Amino acid sequence: MVENTSKVKRNANDAKTNAEAERSISAKSKKIYPREVHGLFAALRTAGVASLLGFFYIVPWLQWDGRQALLFDLPERKFYIFNMVFWPQDFIYLTLLLIIAALGLFFITALAGRVWCGYACPQTVWTETFLWIERKIEGSRAQQMKLDKAPNSFRKIRIKFSKHFLWITFSIFTGVTFVGYFSPLRELAINFLTFEIAPSETFWIFFYALATYGNAGWLREQVCLYMCPYARFQSVMFDQDTMTVAFDETRGLPKGPRKKTVDKSDAGLGDCIDCTICVQVCPTGIDIRDGLQYQCIGCAACIDACDDVMDKMGYDRGLIRYTTEKILLGGHTEIMRPRMVVFGLVLLATIAGAFYSIVTRIPVGIDVIRDRNSLYRETNEGLIENVYIIKLLNMDKQDHTYTLTAEGIPDLILKMDVTDISVKSGEVVELPVRVQVDAYNLKQRSNEISFTLNTVGFEKLTATEEARFLGPAFR
Repeated sequence: MVENTSKVKRNANDAKTNAEAERSISAKSKKIYPREVHGLFAALRTAGVASLLGFFYIVPWLQWDGRQALLFDLPERKFYIFNMVFWPQDFIYLTLLLIIAALGLFFITALAGRVWCGYACPQTVWTETFLWIERKIEGSRAQQMKLDKAPNSFRKIRIKFSKHFLWITFSIFTGVTFVGYFSPLRELAINFLTFEIAPSETFWIFFYALATYGNAGWLREQVCLYMCPYARFQSVMFDQDTMTVAFDETRGLPKGPRKKTVDKSDAGLGDCIDCTICVQVCPTGIDIRDGLQYQCIGCAACIDACDDVMDKMGYDRGLIRYTTEKILLGGHTEIMRPRMVVFGLVLLATIAGAFYSIVTRIPVGIDVIRDRNSLYRETNEGLIENVYIIKLLNMDKQDHTYTLTAEGIPDLILKMDVTDISVKSGEVVELPVRVQVDAYNLKQRSNEISFTLNTVGFEKLTATEEARFLGPAFR
């Protein structure tokens, strides 16, 4: 019965949401003035914003072994992450990172809805920062609305200019920091201040600054509503046990204004006093009392606002709260449901696999390319010979000397111009080699052999690559 009621309610909400979405797309958007709110979730959101921004702006300044600790050096094709150095050949780790991020997002969404959007999404983080600057310059929500409606004057222009000047300055600072992840930030900052930066760096600094200024300063909730695809497919990951921000209709309705001294039972009213503060604090401008909507980013601003009102009215907190659809309908939530178990196990397995792969990573690369101009040739000594090009890549942070061996066929002979191969850090060396075998030892036309690269002085740094040896088959 609970499930059938839930489906009917969800279908009605979806139809209402779709109708509202169609109207909102065609209608001209109005500026939203989010009211400042205080409370537990506001404090958590502020702490999240401060932590993420602190990480973003501080990390590029950190040094490690005489270089920038976190640097993606595209021209040199080196990616420094503290004591590790990755190369284009390590692209698989980026793929694993993206897979882990996607699985993590699915897991969090299935568990607690759009908390990522409300607390950690870059759009939310920078928008909160821009809103904070706006409040410091223009004042409270009521003062901002009054200022925008007022005719142009020297005071209004001065306030607006100050706000946008700080927005643009902060955006440029953000752009410089962003480019600092790809170009040494200390040098970049000096070159920027002295107008000596490269054209490509100039482009990306102002491109990212413009994106920050436009998205966080002007578009704001429009990015969440119309540009972000996550808002559209999130419902696929929701179920009755997903934790979302919701209004308790059973307790709150019928809603209506009243004085604190009025007995709500005698007046035939619920706990909602219809103050609309929950709407005023919403960064996307929705009314959470209308049910679950795709525009809700799960920031819980309405929870803090409603709890404050309930405290003033002497009612219990939680009229708007993090809860599940099943609880609102009188049921019990199951956290360890099948999809959560599957998402969790796959996520843990992927993280463990990526961690193991990185820990056991060998910073030595070898690639074997067989000479395709001839299948094989016979030497003056009557041996069958194949020619190969061996590509050696030193992916370590220091120079190394290597030795090369080959095996796979009895009495195999490896001939090359040098015995010890010196390769600098990050360097790729191509080495032509010849492999000779007595025809008597060839059991078939195509034979498996392997080349092993050994690092002098580092027994564990070895790499092996398989290859094929072609020749006539006499037996």
